[in-house]
Amino acid sequence: MTSPLVTTDWLQENLDNDRLVLIDASMATVIGKEPIVYDHPVWIPGSLQIDLEGTLCNKESSQLHAFPTEDQFTQEVRRLGITPESMVVLYDNQGIYSAPRAWWILRSMGLDNVFVLDGGLPLWLAEGRETVSAPVQEAAFSGSLSGRLDCERVRDSAFVYQHLDDEQVSVIDARSRARFLAQTPEPRPGVRGGHIPNSLNLPFTEVLDGYRFKPVSELKTTFNQLAPNLQPGNGHQLVFSCGSGITACIILLAAELAGYDQLSLYDGSWADWGSDESLPVA
Repeated sequence: MTSPLVTTDWLQENLDNDRLVLIDASMATVIGKEPIVYDHPVWIPGSLQIDLEGTLCNKESSQLHAFPTEDQFTQEVRRLGITPESMVVLYDNQGIYSAPRAWWILRSMGLDNVFVLDGGLPLWLAEGRETVSAPVQEAAFSGSLSGRLDCERVRDSAFVYQHLDDEQVSVIDARSRARFLAQTPEPRPGVRGGHIPNSLNLPFTEVLDGYRFKPVSELKTTFNQLAPNLQPGNGHQLVFSCGSGITACIILLAAELAGYDQLSLYDGSWADWGSDESLPVA
């Protein structure tokens, strides 16, 4: 499997695969997008659940949505029965929203065989596929994966500040154009308007077509129009940011689909940068 995405057809055919670990990574809090609310919540058969705002968030950090610690991550993925040989598929109830965040956490902690269901639960439902009324409460067995964070995949404000004028490092912001230009107030108290100096703006909605990612050819065009000098394989580092580190992972995944490498997430993103008066704002 060469793509970080799987289709609903593929998932349907692999629901009984012994290596598959299927995980609902939906978030209770949806920022910048209207949440889909189901009268009777449903799940894809065999789904386990993770909590991106709880067990996979470092609550001791000052950041709103902070990467989990290695120990925290290890405990959670072992609860889910994940081993180094597992094939993990993540989805969420918005189509493409929080599943890419979970995907990048697992990737950054050392698991390569992790994928996102393109279209998520909304597409699964639209196609009339089978659902169940409750997730799986416990994995059949304990996992054995140990998390080891690749620090080059997760950046902080110090790294971004040190590379503000580095032509080989570009920050791409997934917030709306209005927020990027400080034309509308930030939703979080104490966070300034504007953006990181020299950063680029690519609202996450521009890489999506409804519930799904746009075709790879269109994603390549989008990134090429954003910055023609950012060509895949030229050693350029792309750092992705947003409001708090969730939707940045959507455009990060889109960049990987478009063939880019050397990708990283600014964990904390604008909620972190915009609330620190010592950091410059454009």
